[in-house]
Amino acid sequence: MASISFNLKFSPTTAGAAPVSTTAVMSFLPRNPSLSLFCLNSASFHHAPESHTFATRIYQTPVICSSTLRRRPEYIPSHISDPAYVRVFDTTLRDGEQSPGATMTSKEKLDIARELAKLGVDIIEAGFPAASKDDLEAVKMIAAEVGKDVDGEGYVPVICGLARCNKNDINAAWEAVKHAKRPRIHTFIATSEIHMQYKLKKSRDEVIETARTMVRYARSLGCQDVEFSPEDAGRSDREFLYQILGEVIVAGATTLNIPDTVGYTLPSEFGQLIADIKSNTPGIENVIISTHCQNDLGLSTANTIGGVCAGARQVEVTINGIGERAGNASLEEVVMALKCRGEQLLGGLYTGIRTQYIVMASKMVAEYTGLHVQPHKAIVGANAFAHESGIHQDGMLKHKGTYEIIAPEDIGLFRSNESGLVLGKLSGRHALKTRLLELGYDIDGKELDNIFCRFKTVAERKKPQVVWSLGDMQVTCGTLGLSTATIKLIDTNKEEHIACSVGNGPLDSAYKAIDLIVKVPVTLLEYSMSAVTEGIDAIATTRVLIRGEENHTATHALTGETIHRTFSGTGAGMDIVVSSVRAYISALNKLLGFEMPSGPKNHVEESQVSV
Repeated sequence: MASISFNLKFSPTTAGAAPVSTTAVMSFLPRNPSLSLFCLNSASFHHAPESHTFATRIYQTPVICSSTLRRRPEYIPSHISDPAYVRVFDTTLRDGEQSPGATMTSKEKLDIARELAKLGVDIIEAGFPAASKDDLEAVKMIAAEVGKDVDGEGYVPVICGLARCNKNDINAAWEAVKHAKRPRIHTFIATSEIHMQYKLKKSRDEVIETARTMVRYARSLGCQDVEFSPEDAGRSDREFLYQILGEVIVAGATTLNIPDTVGYTLPSEFGQLIADIKSNTPGIENVIISTHCQNDLGLSTANTIGGVCAGARQVEVTINGIGERAGNASLEEVVMALKCRGEQLLGGLYTGIRTQYIVMASKMVAEYTGLHVQPHKAIVGANAFAHESGIHQDGMLKHKGTYEIIAPEDIGLFRSNESGLVLGKLSGRHALKTRLLELGYDIDGKELDNIFCRFKTVAERKKPQVVWSLGDMQVTCGTLGLSTATIKLIDTNKEEHIACSVGNGPLDSAYKAIDLIVKVPVTLLEYSMSAVTEGIDAIATTRVLIRGEENHTATHALTGETIHRTFSGTGAGMDIVVSSVRAYISALNKLLGFEMPSGPKNHVEESQVSV
């Protein structure tokens, strides 16, 4: 049993009181199946003489953890001088690009590689050079530019290329990465019974021989940094894993990556796998253990943290968690989990990531891949630091630490309002008053009560009433005549309204027909469409943005100018004209629903049928 001692210094809340320092012993239990790997009694951090202290903020809480500001250890392929340091291996450009529809141009890959270097990742897996000539050239360009750009502290990312266990792949990978200051070849072969029997059609002995020979070959090319992965390790036989890993260590591997290729394991299970490999693989002390966890069961981040707790010192992750199928462990989640809880519960584990660049990297990857981040995504989602509930807003206004464990500025997020308040039907007076103050209005007493009542009335109608719904439609278009559309809309009284119009194309004629029925002057500002499924019968999603031209105005609080409100709508369907019509009707319903209750009814009564 190994023990790690460290010190934590607690700053008391009482002014003038002396700081209290207690001692903690973290006991590592590699065989604990529940993964209760560390036993925390109390704490204090010992500072290395070559480093200086700084206050690590636990976001606006009375307790401040005082720790050492540790520099990134010097890069040695098979060794990390600081046992608490965790290398970050980013595979956004390789595994991330394997997400359906996420293909990027060489320039986009280079831009992302530069952003990853700014973020401070230790290793960039730049691609799979043997996949195509374009992939090889992109990896070569990244190696030659990003892989040679050493900063003032001596940091430069390792540039890695993926290769199957064959000479052609390994040659391509070396050709691509050899121009980097720190090149790495990452080679892999499957080790689970189902993969060996059905995919490789090889025996265990053949797989071992292939792995051993190809790792040795990669080293013979002059590559001093070779990573080996037993694909589908999570479903592989333990004794076979120990055997093949021991053989590739002898052959010259410097990092052993343990992939949960199909996201099959649970956190306790994956942590135990890492602990068992560490305890039973001959020569394991001479290499770095890595994790690569897929997210098929939504457990990739938890499994990665479990693996690190059990002794892994490299994590393979992607920006926004993109990747094959359900994706990979998310860089931002793993890094912030270590930053937020590493000193308290994980024996001081830390990374070299410059977290203030996380949001920028997330946005770039989302833009270049077209894979948008879900609003409730941890760390980088649009709602991750937003608060609408009145109870939460009240707590945030009194003390941000009540509902935020991370300062948004720590990841490079700067909100439009300091407290991250989103006003809605669940908001309270305190939140409304604070937002009004931010806009320059100091209102209190009965006037605030009156505004609050009116605000709640509007907020409760935030979800628009369905004033119009699509009945039937028919569109004629082509080169033989003008495009013509006939539209049937149904109002809230279930009455049908029909209009026909011609236009410059099917959408123009359809939208004009709708306008004849609804009789609300609007301007179409934006129109976009994307396919969400594959094939000629793909489902199209359409989004439109419209602007009301009559009573849908507001006054800008700072400039005093009159601005027109905008309303968006979405629609979906296999017929792109139908999905576009649905999106337009959706936007109109929002516009009409924003008016006073009498508005939509009057519009229905006053509309005339035009055939």
